[in-house]
Amino acid sequence: MSQLLSARLSQLQQASWKSAIRGIRRGIERETLRINPNGTLAQTDHPIALGSALTHPLITTDFSESLLEFITPAQSDISTTLAQLEDIHRFAVRQLGTERLGAGSMPCYIAHQDEIRLAQYGKSNVGKMKTLYRQGLKNRYGSMMQAISGVHFNFSIPSEFWENYQQLLADKSPLDEFISNQYLWLIRNYKRYVWLIVYLFGASPTMCKSFLEGRKSKYPFSPLGEGALYLPFATSLRMSDLGYTNSAQSALAVSYNSLSEYVSGLQQAISTPSAEYQSIGTKVAGEHQQLNGNILQIENEFYSTIRPKRTIKSGERPTCALSKRGVEYIEVRALDVNPFSPVGIDADQMRFLDVFLLYCLLEDSPAMSADDQEVADSNMKKVVAEGRRQGLDLIEHSQPRLMQDWAEQLFADLLPIANWLDESTGSDQYAAVVKQYYVTLLNPALTLSGKILAMQQAPAGGNVLASLSEQYKQYFLEGDYKFYQQAEFEQLAANSLAEQQEIEAQDELSFDAYIEHYFAEKPCI
Repeated sequence: MSQLLSARLSQLQQASWKSAIRGIRRGIERETLRINPNGTLAQTDHPIALGSALTHPLITTDFSESLLEFITPAQSDISTTLAQLEDIHRFAVRQLGTERLGAGSMPCYIAHQDEIRLAQYGKSNVGKMKTLYRQGLKNRYGSMMQAISGVHFNFSIPSEFWENYQQLLADKSPLDEFISNQYLWLIRNYKRYVWLIVYLFGASPTMCKSFLEGRKSKYPFSPLGEGALYLPFATSLRMSDLGYTNSAQSALAVSYNSLSEYVSGLQQAISTPSAEYQSIGTKVAGEHQQLNGNILQIENEFYSTIRPKRTIKSGERPTCALSKRGVEYIEVRALDVNPFSPVGIDADQMRFLDVFLLYCLLEDSPAMSADDQEVADSNMKKVVAEGRRQGLDLIEHSQPRLMQDWAEQLFADLLPIANWLDESTGSDQYAAVVKQYYVTLLNPALTLSGKILAMQQAPAGGNVLASLSEQYKQYFLEGDYKFYQQAEFEQLAANSLAEQQEIEAQDELSFDAYIEHYFAEKPCI
């Protein structure tokens, strides 16, 4: 353990305000494809019984009409969050007829990308803009990559902790500036060590052959049964590039060393024309093809394993919100859908993420150069493709280091943080979770990717993910609500449909004028 981490942890353990960390707030965004009983992608519209995908606070769609996204409000109790997430699933499944929800990250059989229907949000300007953004993604990268499902973990540290932690560090900056700087400090370390999360929680070592759709891949896939491919030591094909290339975006140098640098980097990408994307055209024969021909259409197009976030107001750009009000929370985006959980994530994962993210906050976090970021990305990609291979080397301080040895050190540092969290929260679960995941470090077969691959390779394995999808469908059909009630969901659906109609009725600008107005505001850098 470094001297800095040891000193900070000692101070926190002795602090009179150590219980302030109890107020950690978490929210989940879980993506899942609607699929037919025969394993193909559902071609039906977003069910109206679920409400409006534009305005519903808990149920929306991501890239496609069939890619559902379930959202829980920020809560400080893990069991409450999981109960809410389970109820959202339960309500949704009961509106889907014979369709079921995909249990994994990689999509089911899709014969051609045109089967992936773009998500529709109604006739309002904001709704049409959301669909056009997705049209741009399709034109730029194809739709197959956009059919992948993931889980996003939103994490915020309570204000009482920040106020006291600032005094502990003897920092004199304004509190909102201090908080933003600390979240970026955390993010830099997360990027350095995210490979450990991919190793532990990666759960997509296989995929359907149709996913490549005739494209070549740099990976040496082996066949698995009649219709699947796999890499023997892979953890998360979801996090690989799989032939997905974005030469314009790969040249970006978005810095996490300060909020102003981060916002400036994104703003430059949104404002800089790309010859490749301009060749697509913004409007062709009167039909919109993308929001613009720049390196990024909007901020959300920037792919990252983690994002600093701020709740935005209606019509507000994310970078403008960040520049005006600072970082409010972080969004962890490197999580595969956990196929062994009906809701795609479980309490043990959430507790481990608490410990891991607080380690990233408390450990020293030097500035990251573009080269440092490239090394971090390379380490992650190695674990994506070969994470369960014994003897895998990563790069630390320009030198090769065994992943196993590095992970051993990280776990040694994580356990005291888990003990502090247990003491602060009156629990014994954090240390238990760290010890549990340490066992998976020693035995890669116990990782999510190791377990799901073993099931799929078994002689009678069959289509494991399809079986899990059916199993979870029955679970949600038969179980009772734990937090919400059916009537609450029905009211939310009705309210969201009415709100969408109100938005559509209030539009005054033409669509082109609306887009121009949206991009008119620039973040204060």
